[in-house]
Amino acid sequence: MFAWSPDLNQSGPTEFVFRVFTTVPELQALLFLLFLLLYLMILCGNTAIIWAVRAHSSLRTPMYFFLSNLSFLEICYTSVVVPLMLSNILGAQKPIPLAGCGAQMFFFVTLGSTDCFLLAVMAYDRYVAIRHPLHYALIMTQKLCVQMVVCALGLALFLSLQLTSLIFTLPFCGHRREINHFLCDVPPVLRLACADTRVHQAVLYVVGILVLTVPFLLICVSYVFITSAILRIRSAEGRRRAFSTCSSHLAVVLLQYGCCSLVYLRPRSSTSEDEDRQIALVYTFITPLLNPLIYTLRNKDVKGALRSAIISKAASDTS
Repeated sequence: MFAWSPDLNQSGPTEFVFRVFTTVPELQALLFLLFLLLYLMILCGNTAIIWAVRAHSSLRTPMYFFLSNLSFLEICYTSVVVPLMLSNILGAQKPIPLAGCGAQMFFFVTLGSTDCFLLAVMAYDRYVAIRHPLHYALIMTQKLCVQMVVCALGLALFLSLQLTSLIFTLPFCGHRREINHFLCDVPPVLRLACADTRVHQAVLYVVGILVLTVPFLLICVSYVFITSAILRIRSAEGRRRAFSTCSSHLAVVLLQYGCCSLVYLRPRSSTSEDEDRQIALVYTFITPLLNPLIYTLRNKDVKGALRSAIISKAASDTS
């Protein structure tokens, strides 16, 4: 996937190591159990949403199609980061080779970018559903939904490949460099380069604007129209249900885009590596965990589908 010239990195390191969270064995064990528990909750919660959407015919709508794709993305996204992170919490620092670091960065940026694009697609879906309810089925066809997901993934792949390839053409000084992070993210790896990175920083900002700012502005515009349409609904119950559906999506959006913007769009002079690592914990664990919690606890359709699926599964096992 990545083509590194052998002579380009002759003087650079052959591997990286991640900075440990703590050297206290008791705290290491506590952090390991905490992050493992959060990871298992993310896997179970998002898998439950995918299972409910596939098992229940009433959830085979564009909204839940996008939601199940978002859940699948969250599973892949965290799985790129968390298993390696857990292996580095306990014991000595474990090195990651240059190619392994590049692969992790590529998949992390690809999946994270697709996540951001998909949230914008979901905002458009809610806009069509509330603004044009009579034409919703005609506009949001299955073909269009699939095309939107494929386009989101394709654009993310393109941007991620360009950014990752550009970064790993840089020389890195020393045999083994320590990354002040728990994954091979773009900003901490850039800090280890022993060359001028101004062009690379500029490219990172451009990619950040395309991935974060543009989709967020589109979401904001969608919600302006959505809010005006909701306020025209005469039924108080109808307004309440519409606001409830949209507020769930908006909560995930604000947390995801807010945290990512703090890491990728702030000037380097105003950031600290420790702050970036703490913020990254939010969009690595909290946002993927909130997705199933918000959409199941606040959504009667998903809760009903899960209940029915569990009951039918238990009945089939006992028969």
